[in-house]
Amino acid sequence: MTLFHVIILAIVQGFAELLPISSSAHVIVAEELMGMNPAAPQMTLLLVMLHTGTMFAVIVYFWNRWRRAYFQSVAQFRKFAIAVIFATFLTGLIGGGLIEGIEHVLFRNQAHAWVEQLFGHLNLIAPALAAGGILILAAGLLEKRQRGANPGAKPGASSEMTMKQTGIIGAVQGLCLPFRGFSRSGATISAGMLSGVAKARAEDFSFALAVAITPAAIARELYRLIQMQHIHHGTRLAFEVLPSVLGAFFAFLAGLVALKWLSRWLESGRWYIFGIYCLFAACVVGYLYHAGF
Repeated sequence: MTLFHVIILAIVQGFAELLPISSSAHVIVAEELMGMNPAAPQMTLLLVMLHTGTMFAVIVYFWNRWRRAYFQSVAQFRKFAIAVIFATFLTGLIGGGLIEGIEHVLFRNQAHAWVEQLFGHLNLIAPALAAGGILILAAGLLEKRQRGANPGAKPGASSEMTMKQTGIIGAVQGLCLPFRGFSRSGATISAGMLSGVAKARAEDFSFALAVAITPAAIARELYRLIQMQHIHHGTRLAFEVLPSVLGAFFAFLAGLVALKWLSRWLESGRWYIFGIYCLFAACVVGYLYHAGF
């Protein structure tokens, strides 16, 4: 993996992260097209670090909105913190359970089995993209119908979230963890919209949850790299991690550029278009699989 490869993947990640189209699926397809193994420990760590880079870009973009929504008072922050903890707990419970099930049932005859071994399977990414596309399409059509019924109002029953709605979003996020292609942001925002949350609030909360789970994802991939590569020296670990750190930096820059270009367009609505795109992308990925990638 060269610096050129890292920059290309960072650009793909940076421009796809803000969109609910599964940036992971796009990065993995790019890796396949460049002849890389997306399931290799170095590549799964790079994928997580690319997400980390765009996560910081998202923090820069969403910070003022989060401050207005969650940090105006102690009571407001306490409610937000409880919601994040509850949703993240459900994410860990459901996502962790699925990962454990896959690793200990599907890979029960393999030593050192990891769910990341599935990440290079385009035949699994294609249906995951389709499933995410259907969910986004359903939420988008509901949004469109609400706009048609009341053109002067913003879609969504309320900008506030109940614990039930918070739990639904956290649970759906857990379903996304083992499957590349099932867009985390697309699924969680759509689940919030379908449960009656205003899209803007669902977006804010979805990306806040991403910030909460990213450190655990980095720790998991570092542990996997150390175990799979039998790394016992800090110097070698630093050498293995360096491309991922560079990737995070370039993804941060690409994410900032993408946010500047895409933010106004994203706020205009038409959520269902992303569902149509995901269904189209599923067909493309399916074709690439049958073509031998």
